[in-house]
This record gives sequence, structure tokens and C-alpha cells, in this order.
Amino acid sequence: MQSSEGKEAEGPADSADMSLEKCLELLITAKREGREGEKERLYRHMSDRYLEVLRTPGVFGRLTAGEREHILARRMEGRKVLAVAETSEVYERGGSRESSRPQSPQQDGARRLFYLDTESQAGHKSARWQWEELTRLPEEIPAKGSAMCTLYNYLFVAGGMSGAKASDRVFCYNPRTRRWSQIRPLGEPRCQLRLVSMDGHLYAVGGECLFTVERYDPRADRWSAVAPLPKGSFAVAHEATSCGGELFVSGGSLFYRLLRYDSRRDEWEECPFNESRRRSTDMVAHRGLVYRFDVERERAAVSVYKYNTAAKAWHGGASFPLSETLPFRCAVLGERIYCVNRSGTLLFDVREDREGFLPDALPSPPDTRGALVPFVLAL
Repeated sequence: MQSSEGKEAEGPADSADMSLEKCLELLITAKREGREGEKERLYRHMSDRYLEVLRTPGVFGRLTAGEREHILARRMEGRKVLAVAETSEVYERGGSRESSRPQSPQQDGARRLFYLDTESQAGHKSARWQWEELTRLPEEIPAKGSAMCTLYNYLFVAGGMSGAKASDRVFCYNPRTRRWSQIRPLGEPRCQLRLVSMDGHLYAVGGECLFTVERYDPRADRWSAVAPLPKGSFAVAHEATSCGGELFVSGGSLFYRLLRYDSRRDEWEECPFNESRRRSTDMVAHRGLVYRFDVERERAAVSVYKYNTAAKAWHGGASFPLSETLPFRCAVLGERIYCVNRSGTLLFDVREDREGFLPDALPSPPDTRGALVPFVLAL
């Protein structure tokens, strides 16, 4: 596995292997001499290695506030794509198997990460939706029980079941350099955890037989414990998302409960109960609303509930008949929630005047196996 976050050899200004210290020296010279093109090339180099810039005080501390914002903005620019990663889970969190159709394992056993460019194909009815392979997950990443999320346009994969033991390792993929690396391990091994990004930090929530929660600071490259989940709150199968600078956790054995974490006070509090007594397939956030999806196989439908984080109230509960009601995982891109499993990708429009599932589903990557975990990257 090749690391993108270690020290790199010095080289010319356009070299991918140029060290950050050398990049800063050249940037200072380019600013003094007014060479705008050279400045932007150097900013791009730092943007492509943003995590390394964050954890290098001698570089980050010498950048102005405006330069820091500019580098991060460049980091988030580019084509926003829907990406999915294969896992080797053979069960759904709803308690039943994901699909009755046989899986198609790769000969080399590698799990893959695909992407779909939804922006370039949106609005073109004749366009053929084409999934492309972006990378393959390192063999060191546990096949089961790990959690994924994105932060600063990096993909992070944490925990999982390694052999008969839970793992504490955390891996990071940089789509700008196409390299994997490892960051500081978790404070304690976790499997079946949830990983959520919020306010420039990562949160590792719970896990099998765990109520503890820890937060990762990318500048310090350090995990630290925060307030644990209230005891008795949830079993393993919980859902988690962030919305408006707050962390929300639901699911488990008490399906209707919703907890909110306030990072300023380091406290969890109970939110109003949801009327549904079903297990949700996933929960995501968009513009102050938390969307919860409950699959109802016996009715061939999906019920969608919305929690207004400002009003602290549940709304909705609308039921949408669907021919395909296998559990799915969700990712938000633009004004749509993409609901992904191996059978296809459902699109849920979140615009108030058009809210509901769109009639045309998208395909999922061909010959995938296990469960698919969706997220959004900028390429």
C-alpha cells in the first residue's frame, strides 16, 4: 500500500513528489515576485495533499487565513460523483439477506470502488449511465464490519472485523493523488460502528458491544473520547448522520428513538420519538432535515420520515410503493438522495414541490458483491 501523507522528496514546482516545505518556499517567492500562475500551481499541490498540510504546523501555520480557505475550496472543487464501495457483508442490517441472486466474486478477491458521473449525464435521456472503477480497497481493510465516510474530499474507512478480532485501523483514500494511506488508529477496536464527519472532525460511533464514541482531529492526527451513547440506547444496528453541526443517531433495538449530540456541551439528549416502529434501512441529512427510510417488504413500499432539526419535530411518513424493496444505503448529491443496493439505484427528489422517488432507477455497478456503501467525491 502506498502512502500519500508521508514526507516526499523535493522536486520542481509541478512535481507530484515535491515536499510541502519546498512548496511553501516556492510559494513565498512566487508571491513576492507576483507570479500568479505559479502561485496557483503551488496552491493546487497543497490542495491535493490537504491532510498533510493540516498536520504540518510549519506549513499550515505560515499560510494566511485566506490562503487556507482558498486551498480547501480548491480541494472541494471538481466533478461531484456518486461513488460506491463493495463490502463483503452477506447480510442486511434489516436482519435478512441482501439478495437471493448469486454473487459474482472477483478472481483476485479485491473489493472495488466505483464512481458514476451524475452531473455530466443528468438531463440527457439518451445517455448511458456508465460506472467506472476508481480504485480497489487495500487487502488490509477488514471485509466485514468497517464503516466509511468522507471528510475534506477524502474517503475514510475505519474498524471492522479482522479475523476473529475487531480492528482499530483507519485507512484513507485521496482521490486527487489516487493513493491510500493509514492515519492514527482508533482509541479502541470497533466493528459494526458508524463513521460520521462533522465540523472538520470524524466521529466513530459505537460498535458491537460498545457505547463509546471518539472524535478524530485531523490537525493533530489524534482520536479522543467524547461523551458515550446513553447506556441501553441501541444495539449494534444503529444509523448516524450529521446535520447543522449536530450528530444524530437512531436505530438499533429501539427503532423509534433519536439521539442528538451537542459537541459544544459534549452531551447527548433525547429527541422526540418517531411514530415508526420499523427498523430503518438508512438515515441521511439535507438542509436542516434528517431523512429516515423504512423498507416495508410486506407492502412493497418505502416510508420516508423527516426530522426538522430546528423545529425538533417529525414530519412525513409518506409511503411510496416500489417494485424493489431490498434494503439500501443512501448518499446525498445535489437535490437528490441516491438509494443504492446491488439491484439498482433509486433516486429520491428532496425538493419540496417534487418530493418523492423518481420513476426511473439507475443501474448499479455490474457484477458487484456484498453490500454497497455510497458516498460523494469530487474528482
